[in-house]
Amino acid sequence: MEYRPLGHSGLSVSALCLGTMTFGKQNTQADAFAQLDRAMAAGINFIDTAEMYPVPAEKETQGATDRMIGEWLKSRGGRDKLVLATKIAGPGLGSMPHRKGDFSAKELNESVDASLERLQTETIDILQLHWPARKSNFFGQLGFNADPTERDPRPGMLATLEALKALIDAGKIRYIGLSNESAWGAMTFLQLAAQHDLPRIVSIQNPYSLLNRSYEVGLAEVSHREQVGLLAYSPLAFGVLSGKYLDTAPPPGARLTLFEQFQRYSREPGVAATRAYVDIARRHELDPSQMALAWVTSRPFVTSNIIGATTLEQLETNLASETLQLPAAVIEEIEAVHAAQSNPCP
Repeated sequence: MEYRPLGHSGLSVSALCLGTMTFGKQNTQADAFAQLDRAMAAGINFIDTAEMYPVPAEKETQGATDRMIGEWLKSRGGRDKLVLATKIAGPGLGSMPHRKGDFSAKELNESVDASLERLQTETIDILQLHWPARKSNFFGQLGFNADPTERDPRPGMLATLEALKALIDAGKIRYIGLSNESAWGAMTFLQLAAQHDLPRIVSIQNPYSLLNRSYEVGLAEVSHREQVGLLAYSPLAFGVLSGKYLDTAPPPGARLTLFEQFQRYSREPGVAATRAYVDIARRHELDPSQMALAWVTSRPFVTSNIIGATTLEQLETNLASETLQLPAAVIEEIEAVHAAQSNPCP
């Protein structure tokens, strides 16, 4: 397993990160233990969760993922060998109606304390803001539509950084990151941190896959020049890039079979592009999932590729992608498809 520097933190994280948002809904605690054990045996030292998990988010299951990870940490030990990342939810989450999602000091403290209790740990290595507490283009939006009545978000962002510093000083978190963020948001947080001697972000967790390369437009340069690497989520586009949904009935138990509301990667432009990418893999005798994952992992601005699975068989396939070196001919064909069908599933 390759290990990469996490921003300026001094931490090194595995090139693959274990995503856990299925724990507590599609996966039982026994499943979670088996996945965590296998991932660690493969050299993964990086686990990603969120206070709202599992997904789809529901009030009845909120926090179940954390509790399973906490029980695993209690059972297995070795917390000091792991990098544990979580996320505080932003505004508008129906499963947590008591929260405004404004990243205020009060909400940050309440969220972190609850996460620490569920995870049965004393410190969170990376606390990420799950999505912006302002109007922005995320969750499938490429264009930005300004609201002329919106107040300047920078005072709130500064207050958030100040509250995060207090949590770091208290030893409850070590580093901070962003998620579903724009280039403006990332640079504003960096600018405020520099101006006010406040904590600097170490990572950005955004979607990135063969079907959604929007990160490359502005944020890739931010990652490179500011040492704020991408933690790529949905690298298989909810499993679509495996090809398992092409020309067949939806597989029983699969994510898009169970949860029909997740159609982000299933509309016709995405299906056409997926077919082209799967065809590339098969002509070059590659597993489509492994090709898609290896391509994400190889991008120079990616710090870690967040893989998820609902079965150990899927996890084994995903883990094997870490050693796959894609031939130049494959890269060339991938770029040709992207040029013809750019970002069909933002």
